[in-house]
Amino acid sequence: MAKSTPATLALEKAGVAFKLHEYDYDPNAARIGMQAAEALGIEPARLLKTLMARGGNDVICVLAPSDREVNLKKLAQAAGVKSCAMLPAAEAERITGYHVGGISAFGQKKRVRVFIEQSAMSFPLIVANGGRRGLQVELSPADLVRVLDATAAEIC
Repeated sequence: MAKSTPATLALEKAGVAFKLHEYDYDPNAARIGMQAAEALGIEPARLLKTLMARGGNDVICVLAPSDREVNLKKLAQAAGVKSCAMLPAAEAERITGYHVGGISAFGQKKRVRVFIEQSAMSFPLIVANGGRRGLQVELSPADLVRVLDATAAEIC
């Protein structure tokens, strides 16, 4: 089993059933989420990428299917703010405590609002970053929403 991360520890503490998936992370991949989905043989719509954005004055964590792009206008509408913008990589790393390619919505240094693409809720199990490059966790979308107090919305 893989070494623990803040993400896996947070899931264990919350009593969530999850399965770990490891793969060879490619730092040169054009699209990290798509590379993970391909390496693991998982449908891209079911493997969620973790993105960090700023909505108004707040930082927002966004979980979106690896094969889709976040619509910042829809995200702003869901968050109830005028506009949203993606965070620069260095700022996302500083705020979350994770490295890009290994940013997880679970176990971040500071708790922020989390939004998940509504379409992901239709799967019995989804896959999200496990807190380090090359590590993904598989769990039910309902558990993800419950643990993160996430909002499901049409954001892609």
